[in-house]
Amino acid sequence: MFKRLERINKIQFVYFSIIALTALALGFSHNVISNYFKEAYDITAYQRGLIEFPRELPGVLVIFIIAILSSFSDIRIAMVAQILSIIGIGVLGFITPPFAIMLIFIFINSLGMHMFMPVQDSIGMSLIKDENIGKKMGQYKGVMTSFTMIASIIVFVGFRTGFFSFTTKIKWIFIISAIILGIVLVLLMVLQSLIKEPIKSSKKINFVFRKKYKYYYALVVMWGVQKQIMIVYGPWVLIDILNKRADTLAILNIIGAFVGMFFIPAVGKWIDKYGLKKLLYVDALSFIFVYLTYGLLSAGFASKSLATVGIPVLFAYTLFIVDKMSTQMGMIRTIYLRSIAVKTSDIRPTLSLGLSIDHIVSITCAYLGGIVWSLWGPQYIFFLAASLSLVNLYVASRVEDDRMVKSS
Repeated sequence: MFKRLERINKIQFVYFSIIALTALALGFSHNVISNYFKEAYDITAYQRGLIEFPRELPGVLVIFIIAILSSFSDIRIAMVAQILSIIGIGVLGFITPPFAIMLIFIFINSLGMHMFMPVQDSIGMSLIKDENIGKKMGQYKGVMTSFTMIASIIVFVGFRTGFFSFTTKIKWIFIISAIILGIVLVLLMVLQSLIKEPIKSSKKINFVFRKKYKYYYALVVMWGVQKQIMIVYGPWVLIDILNKRADTLAILNIIGAFVGMFFIPAVGKWIDKYGLKKLLYVDALSFIFVYLTYGLLSAGFASKSLATVGIPVLFAYTLFIVDKMSTQMGMIRTIYLRSIAVKTSDIRPTLSLGLSIDHIVSITCAYLGGIVWSLWGPQYIFFLAASLSLVNLYVASRVEDDRMVKSS
């Protein structure tokens, strides 16, 4: 019994190390990519929207790619994902290719990142042996958030000291990201050697939309809208209108991650204590508040009726941080799916299908968002997102108050 417990603890430690280092690597690449586009290529808001096509297309393709790799275990798929991510971000670290070539490597890196997303959750949930799913998932997300904060601190120091730069030939921040992903690849090999029975869920392309999952898919569609609007155009207000560089966004990410270290584990406990229904209401209302207020601020900044220094900017920073909290509540969707799943083998394929749906919506919103920004102004993007987030409220009202995930 003691040996079994020791082995489980060791496996958990390796998995925690994998998600921690993955978050660190993403902090050196994904979290600063908008600044890279602006400083290295000086793109417009319309071009920023277009770039999301090669960045989000892998999210649509991932369900087919994982199906092709059906003979692979989830951990082996995670290994392939890391190799692609290393190639994509590593090349951009060593050279600044022409815009079109850069998009190819952005696609490769994004493909790896998106392949890792569903298997990361699948592997994590397969290692949970107790009833407190919310608490354990909260711990996973808490570790990720902690290392996101560490990455943001390093990014801030690196750009302030001049060690990191997007205008030099060598982008050390991307090279370091690739090295860390290489370590993750090694740890995945270690994890595979520790687990006696391979973690392998169904990889068939499953387009069966079970009626029971309809609200999960509605949440996924709305997340596609919300993610693209706030993750892409939220920072773009700060970067393009307020001329903020990577070090400023790093400070905001540090604060957001620090708060998230306590907030995300707390969300996991709240799910266990209060149930998913109440948390879905909180999630919906937070998005509506953030988008509506951010739209008002961006309108003021764009029209010069609000000062681009002082309290208005601090308020925008605060909303940016609050949105970090909102986007980190995504585990609610995953846990909701697990609570309603007809069978366990449905979870991974449904997560992959959900990821594809979310990215189809994201690609569309990114393109339309760039057009709306260019023709009418940034505020209308956020007002539209606030209006659409009413769907989240409707879903929350329709979901049963299921306490099956509540801890005993």
